[in-house]
Amino acid sequence: MIRLAGVSRTFTGRSGTVEALRGIDLDVAEGEFVAVVGRSGCGKSTLLRLIAGLLPVTEGEITVAGERITKARRDIAMLFQRPALLPWRSVLDNVLLPVEIFGWRRAAYSARAQELLDMVGLGGFEKRLPHELSGGMQQRVSLCRSLIGDPRVMLMDEPFSALDALTREELSVELQRVHMESSATIVFVTHSIDEAVLLADRVVVLSPRPGRIRKVVDIDIPRPRSLGRNAHLEQVARCSADLHELLMERDAPAPAGERG
Repeated sequence: MIRLAGVSRTFTGRSGTVEALRGIDLDVAEGEFVAVVGRSGCGKSTLLRLIAGLLPVTEGEITVAGERITKARRDIAMLFQRPALLPWRSVLDNVLLPVEIFGWRRAAYSARAQELLDMVGLGGFEKRLPHELSGGMQQRVSLCRSLIGDPRVMLMDEPFSALDALTREELSVELQRVHMESSATIVFVTHSIDEAVLLADRVVVLSPRPGRIRKVVDIDIPRPRSLGRNAHLEQVARCSADLHELLMERDAPAPAGERG
């Protein structure tokens, strides 16, 4: 579904040139859930923006369903760290915002919006305003908004990082269920190793800047998963420990000719 071939991205500004990503090769299968982890500044969020078509690549190529990404597309949804709900619009109207933006028929999507709100436990909150909701509830609304157009690809940039630990785990469980009930392909950026293990089929570990793929780890644990006491607790703990060790490793110094 998603293919990155030799993807690099460099930013140039007044203070000089920064190489954010270098030589990323990655294939994400249709319906797969891939998490991306790495140290701060390694290019995780940049990677998502490249896939979304919000930034151009400096080198390489990105394709989704065989089509080259050159700009934002309607079948690719992006969920950010903050819900970014419009404060004057009700919960239902926030979910239906993409319908208005893209000029779709509201009547055709109203039932779908209600179905999504029910699915994430927000049935009965349709007329509430964002300030009347908790942070976790607001992020559920944002998730519904991302799903309203049945996107083929969902890109999620640390969507639960501003929430408390219990709410994060609760929404991680909710996202597992949403993913199992939908056919969306998901790329999920997170700083949380536990979150990556709970959610992903595979975890991509990026090196410090410039971000390169250090390793791709398969998470072969039956779903649903949780951090609580369950039959798979030992497997979850082992995968988390392996990822932690990978992230703690330091890269060897680059050869003199490659240092910038």
